[in-house]
Amino acid sequence: MKSFKTILKTWRVRLALLLAVIGPGFITANVDNDAGGIFTYSQAGAQFGYTLLWTMIPITIALIVIQEMSGRLGAVTGKGLSDLIREEFGFRLTFIVMVTLLILNFLNVVGEFAGVASSLGLFGWSKYIVVPACALLVWMLVVRGTYASIEKIFLTASAFYVCYIVAGVLAHPNWKAAAFATVTRPEAAGIRNYGYLYMVIALVGTTIAPWMQFYLQASIVEKGITAKQYRASRWDVILGCVFTDVVAWFIIVACAATLYAYGHHDIGTNGADAAQALRPLAGEYAYLLFSAGLFNASLFAASILPISTAYAVCEGLGFESGLDKKFHEAPVFYWLYTVLIALGAAFVLIPRLPLVYVTVLSQAVNGMVLPLVLIFMLLLTNDRELMGEYINGRALNIVAWTTVVVVIAMTLLLIVFH
Repeated sequence: MKSFKTILKTWRVRLALLLAVIGPGFITANVDNDAGGIFTYSQAGAQFGYTLLWTMIPITIALIVIQEMSGRLGAVTGKGLSDLIREEFGFRLTFIVMVTLLILNFLNVVGEFAGVASSLGLFGWSKYIVVPACALLVWMLVVRGTYASIEKIFLTASAFYVCYIVAGVLAHPNWKAAAFATVTRPEAAGIRNYGYLYMVIALVGTTIAPWMQFYLQASIVEKGITAKQYRASRWDVILGCVFTDVVAWFIIVACAATLYAYGHHDIGTNGADAAQALRPLAGEYAYLLFSAGLFNASLFAASILPISTAYAVCEGLGFESGLDKKFHEAPVFYWLYTVLIALGAAFVLIPRLPLVYVTVLSQAVNGMVLPLVLIFMLLLTNDRELMGEYINGRALNIVAWTTVVVVIAMTLLLIVFH
């Protein structure tokens, strides 16, 4: 029998290994609670109350499986997802995926800067000042930093999402009703409702966004995590997925307990309207926490999304990429990052732009495009020649293929109902 000293030493080694690899999984999952995500979760709670909470359990399971597949692909092959798609399926398919991702991520970047503008607008700050300033800030952070320094900042930003958990508690929800709605199956009538189905697809798209798989795999590779280290890195992925969806659950609950309960079924034009509406219903602290969380999430995602896009496009088209490289060493990577930030910020400054429409549409399109990325990932993770002993198990394949089929079916139903 092992002595207490031996057991303690073993756990110290495991903890040290976990701390060495933690970052990519936790950051990728949490940046998913961006401005678009916060708006979508807020709208889900305001419009449908607790009735969409049932989606959180299957979405979390799917998120864990998909993110684990992405991380494992990176650790075993030492290559990014778009790099593997180009090598295994050819340049033409890769180009189509890259163009789709570029357009979709641009809409997402616009949503992030819209979140920056609306969150600071609550305190009387003009978007014409804060958006350019924040765009310059995130550009300098990435261009002047290293992967290690940027990762530490992003991990700190991830921890700030606890604001939404506190805001959810301060909203004084009906915990019994919320718990019951989380574990009970939805009514069939709800799925046949266009607005309800559209929101379910948007929840899937905002929680399991296609860009996440490209960013996580590229981060795993750049951090130097190998197949031998991936057992510890898997916990980074799992903990990140669970934490981000707990936060999402609390955002829905906070808005269901206040906005929906008081008849405010439409939160307005952006996520900041949810914070403003919470003020008289849940109190000043809930309002401030929700507002601060929105700014943190928007700024955080405005940094990550362009990085993810630059990684994916450069890997897919064979250009140098990486946060540890200087501007002159990876010019296409950094210029693409720069252009995405500049155009995304400039788009938000257009007067009377329907940001709410653009934001929610981008999340729904995320969900519709997700199966395309998942099919590539499933083919890659089941390739024994590529993955060796690290190919998918039966349970992972069942969850991932079920996700593909269900999302495609919901998209087709949405078209029929429309």
